[in-house]
Amino acid sequence: MSRLLALDLGGTNLRAGVAHAGRPVVVETVGRWPAPARLADFEVILRELVETHDPARIGIAIPGLANGTTCTWVPNLPWLDGVDLAAMFPGLPLVLGNDAQLSLLAEATGGAVSELEDAILLAIGTGIGSAVLSGGRVVRGAGGGATSFGWACADPSDAGDDRDGWLERHASGRALDRLAATIGLADGAGLIEAARGGNVQAQHLLEGPASALGTALAGAVALLDVRAIVFAGGVATALDVLEKSIIAALQRQLPPHLRAVRLLAGQYGPGAALAGAAIAAAGSPLWEDRK
Repeated sequence: MSRLLALDLGGTNLRAGVAHAGRPVVVETVGRWPAPARLADFEVILRELVETHDPARIGIAIPGLANGTTCTWVPNLPWLDGVDLAAMFPGLPLVLGNDAQLSLLAEATGGAVSELEDAILLAIGTGIGSAVLSGGRVVRGAGGGATSFGWACADPSDAGDDRDGWLERHASGRALDRLAATIGLADGAGLIEAARGGNVQAQHLLEGPASALGTALAGAVALLDVRAIVFAGGVATALDVLEKSIIAALQRQLPPHLRAVRLLAGQYGPGAALAGAAIAAAGSPLWEDRK
């Protein structure tokens, strides 16, 4: 059975795993490092992994845009911009994709939305990643940047930003960290825990991000007519705190026939992108491998 090497290269960490082609694809984590600061550092790690595990195919998830095997725009890792990763290993098949899109591939293959053909995934971490399953296929768009909901805006007076979209500035992990600091908490995770424990200040502060999420997602639901939104990343574990406010904002902005949309926590947790990279490398009818 062919061995697969999967990598999830994020803005903060790099994780690697190995799997075997077949169904289901089960990934065994084999390493974790801080995100490399230079292309040369990443290449050293990748070459060591290839030498150690001798894979037949490689799948890589990145926090940005991919076109074929070329990284086209990775804001948190700009040293990847314009790099064709397949050129490092001529003859070794390599599949590259956006981390949110690959996370959705995992959830649609054997996770929270495996019984659906139409769904939205929202991955909330340092920033906000997103992806859409439409008609049983992960939508990637002309340049790999389809469904970038972190850039959705519900404020026509907003001045915009080249690096962070409106929704990211209001509801990402960084936004929750900033809110937490206003009441003396260390970070967004602490804010969630405080709200869960009944802290009224924390609950009030989370109304803003939850409302922003629901309002922005309402436009996506209206456009795509999905029945489920699956949450990945750290916020997936906070749905018990945020769900009521997100649903309220969604339903305010949707007609009656679209209000039945469900919010689901992803089953793969923080390993979704890694699992998706392995599934894409193995080959999947949900993932169109375009050059």
